[in-house]
Amino acid sequence: MTDTSRAWRFAVDRGGTFTDVVATTPDGQLVTDKLLSENPGHYDDAATEAVRRLMDEHGDAPIAELRIGTTVATNALLERKGERLALVTTRGLGDALRIGTQARPEIFARHIILPEQLPAKVIEIDERIGADGTVLAPLDKDSARASLAALREEGFDAIAIVLMHGWKYREHEAQLAALAREIGFAQVSVSHEVAPLIKLIPRGDTTVVDSYLSPVLRRYTDGLQRDLPPVERLRFMQSNGGLAEVGAFRGKDAILSGPAGGVVGMVKAGEALGHHKLIGFDMGGTSTDVAHYAGELELAAENMVAGVRVAAPMMQIHTVAAGGGSVCSYDGARFRVGPESAGANPGPACYRKGGPLTVTDCNLYLGRIDPAFFPSVFGPKGDEPLDPAASEARLEEIAAALPEARPLHEIARGFLSIAVDNMANAIRKISVARGHDVTEYALACFGGAGGQHACKVADELGIETVLVHPLAGILSAYGIGLAPVKAIHEVSLVRPLHEGFADQLGALKEEARAALTQQGIASADIALVSRARLRFRGSDSLLTVECAQEDAMDAAFRVQHRQRYGYSDADAEIVIEALSVEASGLSGGLGNAQVDPVETR
Repeated sequence: MTDTSRAWRFAVDRGGTFTDVVATTPDGQLVTDKLLSENPGHYDDAATEAVRRLMDEHGDAPIAELRIGTTVATNALLERKGERLALVTTRGLGDALRIGTQARPEIFARHIILPEQLPAKVIEIDERIGADGTVLAPLDKDSARASLAALREEGFDAIAIVLMHGWKYREHEAQLAALAREIGFAQVSVSHEVAPLIKLIPRGDTTVVDSYLSPVLRRYTDGLQRDLPPVERLRFMQSNGGLAEVGAFRGKDAILSGPAGGVVGMVKAGEALGHHKLIGFDMGGTSTDVAHYAGELELAAENMVAGVRVAAPMMQIHTVAAGGGSVCSYDGARFRVGPESAGANPGPACYRKGGPLTVTDCNLYLGRIDPAFFPSVFGPKGDEPLDPAASEARLEEIAAALPEARPLHEIARGFLSIAVDNMANAIRKISVARGHDVTEYALACFGGAGGQHACKVADELGIETVLVHPLAGILSAYGIGLAPVKAIHEVSLVRPLHEGFADQLGALKEEARAALTQQGIASADIALVSRARLRFRGSDSLLTVECAQEDAMDAAFRVQHRQRYGYSDADAEIVIEALSVEASGLSGGLGNAQVDPVETR
């Protein structure tokens, strides 16, 4: 057992452009680092390199804990580079996930382009259980075994099992999962384990995502453990704002792994100054993430990510393609900022790798970035300063393409104005569009590029207070270092609220508590929060309220419904769609290494 009083603790946020690190040394000193997430020729993995560099500089010692938020799963989903997998479903439903909900985001588009499907193959199994639990067609085990064996022979190593009504009647799914593991599938994702919720499409999509991404994460974590010095506890940030031990980290919970840390850090920084209404403004190298906070972390039960529906608790974070590395271009008619990004390699033009003109280049040209204070991103010594001449050359290329002459500083300011407008609009979507008066909030500014634009964004929105943490450039990593270990367990009920739910809630609490004790959290240190998703009978608009007595929940739901939708039916029956229990407990992290934020007006 590591002597945690004389050991390293690391918190790492591996973003699309930069990897940020906050750590406490064996003597309790808080140290930081920032380096490019990809830097061929200098290092293979940014997180491993950061750990090595800090230990070389401040002394070798055991590592008590390493916490990490990573974009590995997000990038694999966006780029469709996950595991090759097969979907196993009930006979006659092979195309159900392909058909989806038939939602049309662009209602007037004549040619509908469906997102690329994740399963490489779909097989249908002879079985069927009715909505009331009646076995309409028993599971044909012999036929199922032959079908699964054929998949293995074709090279499939991952499958997703999604059967009709499997969320409630689980026998057939469990039998298929046992067969699959017996045959030798390394990744078996089963819908009643991954997302035990009613509605076939979101449950199926989530199970497929889990099977698609979990092997990618496993390879990454295996490589991390292989290349790092021995680590007593390796924990990963989840999309719900809590940590999970490496063995409990699943693909469905990894999509917002990094940005979630920033929201946790933002809340800690705001609470230290007495602010409980915050707009998170996290501007990094690739994108800007914005979030709303008014006393509690906002979790969405279902999200669309890269064209895939994910029914897993996830922070409500809105992302817009406006980061420091967003490409600034002229298309012959107008200036554009993003959505393309220069990324970490080649990066902005000033990085000396032949990159395009970016937001960072515009800020550098206008004197808003001092190369002397820019982080050492090019290598272990960071001995190459930024190149202002390269930024100027790219601006001159834009100027030469314009129909009439314009000063370079005016062009640079024009690009920055577009970026600010994009970011302000993103904040309006999560605040004003949902009925919140944004002028009552403080703008919590963080991310490597946030400080350069926070005041302009605040002016656009009428916000008078900006919070800037001393670690604002690496606040996502800092938040990961302060986050609790967390597990969220859910179950669908679909019954009238006043019929009661005490037994189901009690069982769910025990499941959630057990999930944390298995990750080393003492039972006495675990806090439980229970919530219910409610709706009016005949409606599918769900609202979340905390579990209490049925009458209190009834009243709270009707008040919230009127606030959200402008009306509430005093006589309509309320249905409890699902229960959710969140178990959390603090363990390890950066401990008492706190840094106070700064407030500006």
